[in-house]
Amino acid sequence: MLTHVRFDQDLLTPAYLRDPYAYYRELRERSPVYYSERMSAWVLSRYVDVHAGLKDPRLISGLRVDSYVDLLPPDVQTTMTPLTRHMAKWIGNLDPPDHNRLRALVNKAFTPRMVANQRGLIEAVVKELLDVVVANGEMDFIEAFAYPLPAIVIAEMLGVPPEDRDLFMGWSQDLMAFTGTGRPDVDVSMAARDAADVLQDYFKDLLEQRRAEPCEDLISALAQVEEAGDKLNEQELLSMCGFRIVAGHETTMSLLGNGMLALLRHPDQLEKLRQHPDLIETAVEEMLRYDSPIQHQTRGAGEAFEWHGQTIDKNERVILLLGAANRDPDQFPNPDTFDLARVPNRHVAFGFGIHYCLGAPLARLEGQIAFNELLRRCVDMQLTSEDIEYRLHTSNRNPVSLPVTWTRDIP
Repeated sequence: MLTHVRFDQDLLTPAYLRDPYAYYRELRERSPVYYSERMSAWVLSRYVDVHAGLKDPRLISGLRVDSYVDLLPPDVQTTMTPLTRHMAKWIGNLDPPDHNRLRALVNKAFTPRMVANQRGLIEAVVKELLDVVVANGEMDFIEAFAYPLPAIVIAEMLGVPPEDRDLFMGWSQDLMAFTGTGRPDVDVSMAARDAADVLQDYFKDLLEQRRAEPCEDLISALAQVEEAGDKLNEQELLSMCGFRIVAGHETTMSLLGNGMLALLRHPDQLEKLRQHPDLIETAVEEMLRYDSPIQHQTRGAGEAFEWHGQTIDKNERVILLLGAANRDPDQFPNPDTFDLARVPNRHVAFGFGIHYCLGAPLARLEGQIAFNELLRRCVDMQLTSEDIEYRLHTSNRNPVSLPVTWTRDIP
């Protein structure tokens, strides 16, 4: 019998958004395999279960989009084809063997060398953004830095013209809002559908240009990539462009916002990183663990099975709470302590198994460059208000605004 917990009752309330980890703790301790009526899904919260679920072949990704659309009114479901067609080919929504084939092709374009080669671009964008604000001694960190940095970087990598960045960021936000409230909202769903439609048309035109005149960008590389005689078809190419927009921007923006807030609330750790910038790699990993940009991943049961005495029926949704797993005391000593030198740190912020985040190396690189330069240039940085508004989303977690000040800058 399931124990009553506050998760459904308080989901997305201001109290929940301020501190979801208190609710996760209650789930882990009292109902680690919990059926959420609000989310129409089973919720797993312990590290051992989340880690196992991420690699369990019975929990599949191909049901994710349709299972969510199925919660909409029937007359709205029939209009969702542009969205389902687009998102169904996102690499995170595919299962083997389709997933394996697509990942092998994409890996040939999105290579470690391509990511490493972005260092100069990232450093230049960080400097440019800070040059605009650093003399002022204050900024909204999200608006002035965390939002534009990954947007500019992924736009440059894809080959999107600078004047179109705001367009594709708007599409990205509409697509991410689709799954953000636990149960789909009709207006939000229709906005996501329209975003998918116009995004497809936009990238179709851009792909035609790149096929005629290839450039040194990711779109050109994706269009040309081949593996054992196999190539990405047009729908796969268009969906991959949309996926890269969302994955390349949203996760990094949240890493920057959550990481900066954690540093500001733990001034001893902030000063430790300022004095020891060589800690940056473990510091970014701790930011990812402590307040994960993506709080959960969703799967569908490909078959009926039991999990710790609970029967999960075929096609039921299963939510793997990455944020809860990353605060599990059975895996992380003192999990609620923010420790930039934490080793080992086997967090699951980027997932695990075959769906491990394709953009993780890029997000890490952006975070490492950004935080070291921020702390070097903006001395005595402080948060001006503890009244923090968080994004209204069950999975994507970040402050909407983060006003900060500093007393002096180092050019």
